[in-house]
Amino acid sequence: MAAPLQAGPPFLTDDPIPTDTGHWEIYAFGAAEGQRSAFDGDAGLDLNYGPVKDVQLTATLPLGFSHVRGGGWQSGTGDVELGVKYRFFHDEGRGISASVFPRAILPTASHNPDEKTRFLLPLWLGKDFGGGTSVFGGGGYLINPGPGNRDVWQAAIAVTQNLTDQILLGAELTYQSADTLGATSQTRAGLGSIVHLGGPASLLLSAGPTWADHQTGYHLYAAIGFVF
Repeated sequence: MAAPLQAGPPFLTDDPIPTDTGHWEIYAFGAAEGQRSAFDGDAGLDLNYGPVKDVQLTATLPLGFSHVRGGGWQSGTGDVELGVKYRFFHDEGRGISASVFPRAILPTASHNPDEKTRFLLPLWLGKDFGGGTSVFGGGGYLINPGPGNRDVWQAAIAVTQNLTDQILLGAELTYQSADTLGATSQTRAGLGSIVHLGGPASLLLSAGPTWADHQTGYHLYAAIGFVF
């Protein structure tokens, strides 16, 4: 299975809200996707900074790892991601926002000269209904050059609810078209939670099934986040 496109922690679905101006969001994360004991994953840092109002700068710096069923482990550098989120619409009274979040995904995990930089061009929308309930989603187009590769469409939607001042719970559904010739599309469902631990720290978790190639797998995500 292809690794999921990373989005707003802990969800695969992103929201349109940028990091607050002059503040950092830093996530030390681990993520994996696979079937039974065979999986691919990443662990590393997701860095977000708000330099000016309605703008977020993002850098994801991962190490990759994998495990083959009946075999051993492999590890190495992952694909670095660089992005800029720009919220171009914000109606605070109605709780509606819209953002674009273009990303460049650099082929730093591969020594194959045929691997090229990929570009993700998404649009994300969100609505805050009050009472701690939010709905957000959208999608975009991944330019995926290279021999045997196909450009990718993706779409996603998520619903979150603040259960208390310290705990958020959410559910999501995502779709991604095939990224290589002969492959099939992928659909993922998931549940996620953010638990405020006190001070700047939070625990972020999500997991769920992945359906692709007429088989069911899984995806997992865990992180410690710091906002300051």
